[in-house]
This record gives sequence, structure tokens and C-alpha cells, in this order.
Amino acid sequence: MVDKSEKFNWAVRAGYFSRAILYAMLGIIALTSAQAISEGTNGVFRAVEDFPAGTAILWIMVIGLTGYALFRFASLIFDIENNGSDAKGWGKRIGHAGSGAGHLALAYSAYAYASSSGSGGSGGGAQQAASGVLSADFGGLVIGVLGLIFFIVALVQINKAISGKFMRRISGSAPSFTRTLGGAGFAARGVVYGIIAWSLVRAGFMSGSSGDIRTLGDALATLAGEGVAFTVTAIGLLMFGVFSLILARYRIIPELDADQGVPEFRTA
Repeated sequence: MVDKSEKFNWAVRAGYFSRAILYAMLGIIALTSAQAISEGTNGVFRAVEDFPAGTAILWIMVIGLTGYALFRFASLIFDIENNGSDAKGWGKRIGHAGSGAGHLALAYSAYAYASSSGSGGSGGGAQQAASGVLSADFGGLVIGVLGLIFFIVALVQINKAISGKFMRRISGSAPSFTRTLGGAGFAARGVVYGIIAWSLVRAGFMSGSSGDIRTLGDALATLAGEGVAFTVTAIGLLMFGVFSLILARYRIIPELDADQGVPEFRTA
């Protein structure tokens, strides 16, 4: 009998596995196919769709990325990572919520491809959603503030890459090269998230155009033609995919209280 805590545990691990597929594919496609990477995140999902059992893999990514997004939202609501309620703690928790929103959008994109039966997904989902927000009262402010949150997320990624603090949430049984993979991966994510943040700030506070908004793959495509910077970032994202695969096995997952349904961080 699987209890609530075990279900939560498996959902989070499936999320890390899905994230591993996403980032590894993003890095590989960037390094091997200029045409596919020019399509941004859609190029990644289209490549997965073309794999043997690609539709099944996409459905796994839908479930996993959704589970990972909920895990990040739980960090904001329940503080399952024990970040605290001071300014620094709330900054981290809000950053996790931003990550949750981003991965929920990726889950939706994967769903669009998985449910299309090979006919292709919705290419402009993020832009369409942003267009709806921008058309509402104060919509530009909402998008712009989201961009500022993504700037915070980008800085958090860089800080993790330098400090290696992410290792505190990983079992000591993990491979010795996990620190190196994670450091390179978080640095690359910091660059990509910074591009996403700037696109949101520009759309929200400057141009008012949803066409300026960049998704994960679009942000990497923006670097195409930048030579070494593009290659290094692509390799870093590939390494982050391998790192995420390690996390799927060795990440210390908060446990759900069987009675309260509230996560409690497991330190060992």
C-alpha cells in the first residue's frame, strides 16, 4: 500500500527525471541541430515526439513536470525546504514559485504535443498566455514583476553554482562528480533564466508585446551565433540534465505527514 508520503516522493522523483530529459535534450539539440534549436522549446518536444515511444515519453514528462511544479509551489506555501520566513527565506520561496510556474508552462507544452497524436503541439502557448495577461488591466505590471522574479531566480542559480549549497539536499551516496555537474548546470540555467527575465521585463514594462517573451528553449536559441558562449551554455544545460537524473535517485525529498498532508523536510 502506497501512502501519501510515498506518492509525493515518487511524484517529485518523476519530476526530476522529466527535467533530466528536458535539459539533456535541450543541450543535445543545441549542439547538434541548428534548425531544431531555432524552434526553441518546441524543437525539444518535437524531437522527443519523434522518438520510438515518443508520445509515451511526453506523457511521462507531462506528469513529471507537473509534479515538480507542485513540489516547488509547496515550497512557497509550506516551506518544505526550511528556508524560513525572513526576507532571505521568502526570496528563496518566491524563487521556487517562479520555477514552479515555469515548469508548469513546460508541462502544458509537453501536454500539447502528447495530446496532438503526432500533429504537433501549440507553438506559441507561452506567448498566447502572456498576450491574454497583457490585455488585462495592470497586465503589463504583472508580466514585468514576473520578470523581476525570474531575475531573482537567475541570481539564485548563479549563487548555487558558485556556493554548491545545492549539495545539502543530496544524499551522501551520490556520485562524487555531482558537485561539478550541478555547478555547471546551475550556471547555465542562470544565463538562460536571465534572458527569460529580461524578455518578461521588456514585454511588461517597455514594449507591451508578448512576442518579446522567451521560453526556456527560445532563450537558448537567442544565444545561437554567439560562438563560445552558446556552446558553453548548451553543454552546461546538458550537464544539468545529467545532474537532474542523479537527483531523481539521490535528492532528499521532504515527507508528507500522513495525517496533516503537510510536507516536513527529511534531513537524513
